[in-house]
This record gives sequence, structure tokens and C-alpha cells, in this order.
Amino acid sequence: MRKIIFAGSTGSGKTTLCQRLHGQEIAYKKTQAVENFEQAIDTPGECIENRYLYKMLLVTSVDADVIGLVQDCTKEESYFPPAFATMFAKPVIGIVTKVELAKTDEDIAEARSFLQAAGVERIFEVSSMQHVGVDELRAYLKA
Repeated sequence: MRKIIFAGSTGSGKTTLCQRLHGQEIAYKKTQAVENFEQAIDTPGECIENRYLYKMLLVTSVDADVIGLVQDCTKEESYFPPAFATMFAKPVIGIVTKVELAKTDEDIAEARSFLQAAGVERIFEVSSMQHVGVDELRAYLKA
């Protein structure tokens, strides 16, 4: 399985997704530093929310095979600037999280548009809590 690094704003669901992918109990905790899982790297939301920490993402991404940009579909804003994915020399995918909490289909469509503007190659829609789309993401990482 390819190793993925997750980048996204605080509370976007990166840690919960890591826990789900690794068969761990889902338990909320604020990620304070880069955390390594067997097949994933979890990063603090501050790495996206503060441009001066982009370098930290770049350096940490060296240990990953795939970059995963995580966008919470319940948020009306995105911290990913246009063409953000171009700073990585690896495949960059988008992951729309919390799809079970979307009030309308437009919420998911807007999250997808944020990720498309960032330049991702492919988008997955997941609910870590309801185990929706996680198997599809896992299959992609195994390919």
C-alpha cells in the first residue's frame, strides 16, 4: 500500500480518516505535530492555515507516495490556494470529508470545486464515521 500524507485545515477530518484507514478506534484528538501511521502521515491543520508552514509539508511529503488534500464539505471556505498541488512532485488527490453532514449536494460540489481549483488529479468523497468511500480510497492506495 502506498503511503499518503494528509493535509487540510484544522478539524477537516484528517486524523479520523487515518484512524479509519488503519482500523483503529475513532477517537478525536487535536494533532499537535506530524504523526506517522503505518501507511499515512497526519499533519496539523496549521500546516495549511499558515503559509510559512508550507515548507514543513514539502519536507514531510518526501516520506509519502501520494499527497491527500482534505476538504471538509461543511466548511464554506478553503485554505488551498489555486494550483496548490503543483508544489508537489507526486500524485495529489482530493478527499471530501464529512459527506454525511452535508446539508445539500451543493455543499459537496463546492468542496469538490475547492479541490479542483487546487489542482488535484482525483477526488474521493468519504465519511470516516459511517465508513463511506473509505474502501475506495484504500483500493486506490493499494493499486
